[in-house]
Amino acid sequence: MRTGIFGGTFNPVHCGHLHIAQVFTREMNLDQVLWIPTYQPPHKESRELAGAEHRLEMCRLACKEDPRYKVCDLEIRRGGKSYTADTLRELSRLYPENRWVLLMGEDMFLTLLHWYHPEEILALAEICAVPRSQDDSGLLQRMQQQAEAIAAMGGTVRICPAEYWPVSSTEIREKLRQGKTVSGLIPPSVEQYITQKGLYGKEEIG
Repeated sequence: MRTGIFGGTFNPVHCGHLHIAQVFTREMNLDQVLWIPTYQPPHKESRELAGAEHRLEMCRLACKEDPRYKVCDLEIRRGGKSYTADTLRELSRLYPENRWVLLMGEDMFLTLLHWYHPEEILALAEICAVPRSQDDSGLLQRMQQQAEAIAAMGGTVRICPAEYWPVSSTEIREKLRQGKTVSGLIPPSVEQYITQKGLYGKEEIG
């Protein structure tokens, strides 16, 4: 079974994530996609990070319409910093019959060889890199150079261009703090959950 791995903070999950997941599933011919919220990201500041249980539930709400999407709590149960090599090692032990495809955006892809045990990541999974910025020939050139470096190490990479989706979790959190609408940026069920739980400065009205 070809299984995609879509990890991230999902703080909060938004329609851009769903768009990328659709491209990932189609272009890589995946049977399923595991959405894996990180417990504590090793590469990002976490001072604005919603609780793990909230981010896990928001992912479940966002993924419920597509039966190919599964939400995995492996990194949250493990706790501590979430390293991809550890996650791939554990998934491979639990599901040895699966073939793993790891999704990442351009920022993570361009730093991959500096991650914790990159050689193990490349041995266990194929890499799918998706440019998330607007068209930039310089960016695509850097990504292609990185793909060549990874191939020289025995890894497999596919760069899958996706239509630019102008939304980020940072932008959504700021809009919520300011009381602005996020309609169309996050799934309605996720927005309702954020309101009910008072996340990101959003409080239930009435």
